[in-house]
Amino acid sequence: MAQLLTVSRAAHLIGVTRASLQQRISDGELASYDGMVSTDELRRVFPEFRIEDSGAFERVAKIKEDAFARRVRERILPNQEVLAQRLAAQSEELEDVRRHLAHYHDLVEALRERMEYADQATPAEQLADLGSFLDQGLARVLGSDEPTDALAVMDGMMSVLSAHVIVKPSGSDFFVEGNETVLSAALRAGLAPAYGCGNGNCGLCKARVISGKVRQVNNTDYPLSAAERAQGFTLLCSQTAVTDLVVEMLEAHSPEDIPEQDIIAKVRSATPLDDEIILLHIQTPRTNRLRFLAGQSVTLSVTGSTANFRGDYPIASCPCDDRNLLFHVRRDGADDFSRRLFAGAIKANDAVSVYGPWGDFVLRKNSSRQPIFLACDTGFAPIKSLIENALALDDSAPMTLLWAVTRPAGHYLANQCRAWDEALDNLTYVALTACDETAAGLAIASRATTAATPEVDYYVAGGMAFTEAAVGALRAAGVPDSQLTFISY
Repeated sequence: MAQLLTVSRAAHLIGVTRASLQQRISDGELASYDGMVSTDELRRVFPEFRIEDSGAFERVAKIKEDAFARRVRERILPNQEVLAQRLAAQSEELEDVRRHLAHYHDLVEALRERMEYADQATPAEQLADLGSFLDQGLARVLGSDEPTDALAVMDGMMSVLSAHVIVKPSGSDFFVEGNETVLSAALRAGLAPAYGCGNGNCGLCKARVISGKVRQVNNTDYPLSAAERAQGFTLLCSQTAVTDLVVEMLEAHSPEDIPEQDIIAKVRSATPLDDEIILLHIQTPRTNRLRFLAGQSVTLSVTGSTANFRGDYPIASCPCDDRNLLFHVRRDGADDFSRRLFAGAIKANDAVSVYGPWGDFVLRKNSSRQPIFLACDTGFAPIKSLIENALALDDSAPMTLLWAVTRPAGHYLANQCRAWDEALDNLTYVALTACDETAAGLAIASRATTAATPEVDYYVAGGMAFTEAAVGALRAAGVPDSQLTFISY
């Protein structure tokens, strides 16, 4: 018997993106029923599917492969108590099925008894024929050798390892895997939930559980009132999901929803990518993470008895990892922070103040248009953040990245972009070179509009001359401002 799955769960099991399944539904290739997909339909559209080839199986295989790795075990497998509760929830569902089958059997037996006393009202031949029909039908049900529904089996197994969470009112969804908190899972999925310390102290991640069960896995000092608890409120940073959940929580939809923060962080590393670019890795404290939207920027500063210097930089990493912030710092003699960094004055474990975030170079929420990213030189940094966030969301349309460089050293993260292009069906990477920023802007805009359709959002990032040239050319080609997002540095 076919089982109905949510689109997210189906994509999770098959090992494809949710966007690709939704596209098949839109194209009429895959039938859906009130937002659900049947396992029969999935097998029809993916006839080559095997459990051992699915994304879910790969994760289970990884668990087995790293069975003695404590970090992997904690990351993927629930702890014993959560696992026991999830198994108990599965057992309850199985017991419901058994109870319904028992009632079905009792009903059929009662029907047979009534038939035995209906000879006077109905010809005996008809009753005998009907009885024979029921006997044969029951024999087919009880003795069926129909093959096991592999997807249904995998779904039952994966529901023990991960719980599906639906967010209200946005309708976003994600999976809580292993022993992670609901907040961590939401961030990993590319969402922007309201939160503060992430450590159970501030209460900003307070949300209401509409249905499902949670369990506390982290200590918290924030006191929820008895009334809040009675209404289902909990702290997402301290709870994991025992069962599938429906949660009502606040999400940031625009830069105005993100408060400015001032955090003292530490330098983890400063790694040269080439002679002109350094990859700066800064880590915030566990109790004071940076909340930001992909594409936003911050001010980095060092204050001491002998030096005070600062610089403004776009974040080159995804908000899904709010502690580890990456920056692509280019050599610039007019930038105090850059000059000190390249001179070796900023080293691992040095304290750095992170102020922000600021800027409205962010993904357009709820846009169904195809994103095309246009970058020049280190304008790739905020573009990288946007792309990683879009990939984490797992429901973006096909994306195109056009990256032009004017530097002799070329594309400093070309291998990363080629890896995206080769591994992801929904991302295309095009590398361009130009003699200067203006030429780069004109060339990249021409390339973008040639391949584009009217249903496109353009994201442009780079130096002032590049951005002015690219945006001007896009506007001249008829692109409305409502489909243009750009940043200059």
